[in-house]
Amino acid sequence: MKAPLHPRQDERLKALQAYEVLDTDPEKDFDDIVKLASSICGTPISLVSLVDSERQWFKASVGLEMRETPIEQAICSHAILEEEFLEVEDTLQDERMINNPLCCSDPGLRFYAGALLKTPDGLPIGTLCVLDREPRKLTPLQRDAIKVLARQVMAQLEMRKALGSAATMRQEVDHRVKNSLQSLSAFARIQERRLQTEEAKSAMSKIMTRIDAVSTLHEYLYKTDAGSNVDLGVYVSNIVEYLTETAPAHVTMEYAPVSVIVGSQQAVSVGTLVNEFVANSFKHAFPDQQKGVVRIELATPSPGIISVTCSDNGAGMTPDVTTQSGGLGMKIAEIACMELRCELDLRIAARGVTASIEFTPEPRPQYRR
Repeated sequence: MKAPLHPRQDERLKALQAYEVLDTDPEKDFDDIVKLASSICGTPISLVSLVDSERQWFKASVGLEMRETPIEQAICSHAILEEEFLEVEDTLQDERMINNPLCCSDPGLRFYAGALLKTPDGLPIGTLCVLDREPRKLTPLQRDAIKVLARQVMAQLEMRKALGSAATMRQEVDHRVKNSLQSLSAFARIQERRLQTEEAKSAMSKIMTRIDAVSTLHEYLYKTDAGSNVDLGVYVSNIVEYLTETAPAHVTMEYAPVSVIVGSQQAVSVGTLVNEFVANSFKHAFPDQQKGVVRIELATPSPGIISVTCSDNGAGMTPDVTTQSGGLGMKIAEIACMELRCELDLRIAARGVTASIEFTPEPRPQYRR
C-alpha cells in the first residue's frame, strides 16, 4: 500500500531539495557507508534512499541495480513516518508491504531495516537501509551501527550544503567586486582624459592596469567558482580576449597557453605584467599604422616552473632601457616581478621587444592534460 504523506510533507520536500543531491553522480563517501552497512548487518543490499514526492532515489547502493523506484513501491516512504528506525522482519507479514511488487515478486525483498536521515530541524528526507531476500532480525549492535552510519550520511550532506552556500556567497562577492572595479576603471579613464601632464597620465594609466587585472580575476572567479586557485591559462586568455578587443586594427594578438593552477595573487601579478606590456606595445611599437603582432605565451619549461613571455615585432626600443629609466611600464613590471619573486628578462631587437619571466607557482602546481 502507498504510504500516507508525511505530516510536514512540504517542509520535508523543501529541505530535501536544499541539499541539491538528487540525481547527482555516485560519490565514494556515500558508497563506502552503504558497503559498511551491508557488511555489518550481513545483508546483500544496502541503500542511501532519499524520498522525493513521486519516487525514492538512491544516492548510493549495494546489491541493487536500479537507481529509483516509484513512490508507491517505496518502503522508505513508510519508514519516514517513524520516529527514528523501522525494522520489518518479514515484509509479507506486514500489511503496508504485503502487496508491494518489490516484496511479493520472486525473489522479493523480505527484510527491511532503515534508520532515518533527519535534518537538524528533525525533518526526515530518507533512510540508510539494509535489505535481504529472506526474513531476518538485526541484533541491537547492528541497529545501533545503522543509526550511527545514518548520522554520517547526514554529516556528509550537511557538509556539501555548507560548501555550496560558501561557494555561492564567494561568487556573489566576486561578482560585486568585479562590478565595482569596472566602475572604478571607467571613472579613472574619465579622470585620465582631464589630466594635463604626461606624468599624471602615466601614473593613472598604471593604476588602471592594476584595476583591470584584478577586475578580470574576479570575473574569472565568478564564472568558474574557482576559489583562491586560478587556472592561469584561462585567466590570461580572458585578459588577452579583452586586450584583443582594444587592439588597433593593424595589430594582431596571439596567445599560446598552458593550463596550470596558481594562487589568485600570482595571477593578478601576471595579469598586470601582460596588461602593461600589451598596452605599451599598442601605444609605441607600431607607429604610422605599421602592421604587427603581439604574442603572449605561457609554458612550463621544467616541473614546478612557469614561464610567461610577452613579445612584439614592432619598432623596438633603445638598448639602454632599464627598470630605473621608465619605458615599457618598467616600474609596473618591477612590482609584478617582486610579487612573483622573479627577475624580468628584457630583450631588445631591431624588430621588436621580448619580456619574459619564470616563477614558481603557489600553491603547488596542478597540471591538466
